[in-house]
Amino acid sequence: MSGVHYESYTDARAHLKDLLDAADRGHVATVRRDSRTTAFVDRERLRHFLAAVCPSHAQVVAENGGWSIFIPGLPLAADGASFDEARDEMVAALREYADDWQDHLLDAPNHANNWGLVQLVSLSDDDQLRDWLVGARQ
Repeated sequence: MSGVHYESYTDARAHLKDLLDAADRGHVATVRRDSRTTAFVDRERLRHFLAAVCPSHAQVVAENGGWSIFIPGLPLAADGASFDEARDEMVAALREYADDWQDHLLDAPNHANNWGLVQLVSLSDDDQLRDWLVGARQ
């Protein structure tokens, strides 16, 4: 199977299995709707790619008997008595930011370009986000 492209939603719906099979295999899979074309990508392939091209750049600081984590350029920070607690709090902060972005921040000029981060957060489980924040476990 090579890539698939459908010129309409109706055509794509009639060939949904082929569209999903192509995306599962990593082939190009697109649907045109009006003047826009949408690509279909396997969830794990997209999550893996986003994690690779969107490193967290998280800064971890030990201070006052606890830990703080922040991500430069994002309005996110988390604190905890232990490193693990601070990291878990940052995962929760990332999830809250992704929800806020989907709800109302996506059109804000200073947040609009964070769509990749939001996709990464939404497609990742908590363990994957913990690893992404500070580097994968060995």
